[in-house]
Amino acid sequence: MPHKSENTERPAVKLFHSTQRGEIYHGDSLDLLTSKLRTGSVDLIMTSPPFGLVRKKEYGNVDADKYVEWFKPFAEAFKRVLKPSGSLVIDIGGAWNAGRPTRSLYHYELLVSLCKESKFHLAQEFFWWNPARLPTPAEWVTVRRVRVKDAINCIWWLSPTPWPKASNKRVLQPYSDSMKELLVYGYKPQMRPSGHDISDKFQNDNGGSIPPNLIAAAHTESNSAYIRYCADKKLKPHPARFPSEVPEFFIRMLTDVNDLVVDPFAGSCVTGETAERTKRQWICCELREDYLQGALGRFQNEEGPSSALHETSYKKPLGGEKDFYRISKPGVLWNGVEGPQLAPDGGFKRPPKPGKKLKTTTYSPHRSHQPEQLALMDASERRKGKGKPDGKA
Repeated sequence: MPHKSENTERPAVKLFHSTQRGEIYHGDSLDLLTSKLRTGSVDLIMTSPPFGLVRKKEYGNVDADKYVEWFKPFAEAFKRVLKPSGSLVIDIGGAWNAGRPTRSLYHYELLVSLCKESKFHLAQEFFWWNPARLPTPAEWVTVRRVRVKDAINCIWWLSPTPWPKASNKRVLQPYSDSMKELLVYGYKPQMRPSGHDISDKFQNDNGGSIPPNLIAAAHTESNSAYIRYCADKKLKPHPARFPSEVPEFFIRMLTDVNDLVVDPFAGSCVTGETAERTKRQWICCELREDYLQGALGRFQNEEGPSSALHETSYKKPLGGEKDFYRISKPGVLWNGVEGPQLAPDGGFKRPPKPGKKLKTTTYSPHRSHQPEQLALMDASERRKGKGKPDGKA
């Protein structure tokens, strides 16, 4: 949730709930960061702040064009409370420019600001791929068919130092079938065509493969203890939760047991639940009390978080197909060299409904298009036949 502004009263930060290892605070996280956390006391800030979206969300979000300025006080506070060896991990989704099939640069501008102005170091960029993401935005993806579905979030891993503590041995993945064969039958050391020298150490069994910077985790939570608790208490679940695999990846890779993990934009406290389960100390803060009421459902078991089914260890046995997501290689359905004719206007004119004849128009890239022509109209206005983007009544 956005922090306090000139026109909005924010509650003073106060303790809302505590567990064996962590604390939940209700109020403005900027107040928490500046008044309750000591300098150099935090090992990991793992968070997903409100995105800079064009459309307003119920959980509150800042306009994309004002996002960097809004974030600067948080960046300063993050830098102060982090240990020199600590990390800042930000899950942040992209946004589309209003009325146009083009992307906002706000999250890249934030990254540049964090590095250039706040003097953080970019340790590595990650991408969270949600295989269950719907094909949105519908106007560009399913109606005009001029863009593909937006299925990833950027995750910026930053640190006050170029050398934050980390180990990829904590987040190994299963070996591929071909690598398993290599481990059994051996490999002849040689120079690859790419110029990489593959030594005999390549066939050492290290317990798993080093993961890429792509985290595949479907957001399909529908019957968890948290969801059931919200239903039982007649509470609305937080609409923008990330799956626990996302914070757990970084908690395991970047922190040790009993390290302190902080989430200043906690929402339903997924980060806190994950930190509790992995035996880290943690602090979460959220501005909306109704979201925290629902978050209590994650901590009903006195011996630990409610998601006991997620108990994991570094010796977890490898599963089958259910432990993997599949993505097709490009070209699986390519046939020949031709496909549907491309619209010469790049999809500017909305296609007709099935059964209606497409009216021929002339498009010029130098033509001055009025903003109202490019604006997407509400569904109710389209149903009334008013002000369609192609100018038709």
